[in-house]
Order: sequence, then structure tokens, then C-alpha cells
Amino acid sequence: MTRISVDVNDEWLEAARAELGTESKVETINAALHELARRKRAKDLIATLDDIELDLRGSADAWRYGGGRDLGKLVEEAREDRIA
Repeated sequence: MTRISVDVNDEWLEAARAELGTESKVETINAALHELARRKRAKDLIATLDDIELDLRGSADAWRYGGGRDLGKLVEEAREDRIA
């Protein structure tokens, strides 16, 4: 971990502390830096996903094909077992 000495705007530091729910100045600064890095990674991921072309035509039919059980038939079978 790097140790540095910097002048920090007290109002911004307090606003960041309140937003992040941190208690100390060090914890606030580290949490703010972590959040900034996390947002950058998320922005990069979204940009990557935006570059992917998806053709979803017909996907609703594809999900229905063989993708489930006929519950009506299960109900009928259950009733037959109870009656017999």
C-alpha cells in the first residue's frame, strides 16, 4: 500500500463518506477509489456488450421447443392415480 500526503476538499470528503457509509478519511478515500475503478470496469464491459450484434428473431419459439413439460398431462396422470 502506498502512503501519500495530499490536500483534500473537506466538503467532498464528507459527501463521499456519507454516500459510501465509511467512518474514517482513509477508508473513505480507499472506498471512493475502489468505486471509481469498479465503475470504469462496468463501463468497459457495457461498451464491449454494445459491440456484440445479437439476432434474437425466433428466439421465443426456440425457447418453447422442447423446453418444458405439459403440466396439463401431469394433472391428468395425477388424477388417474388417485382415482384408481
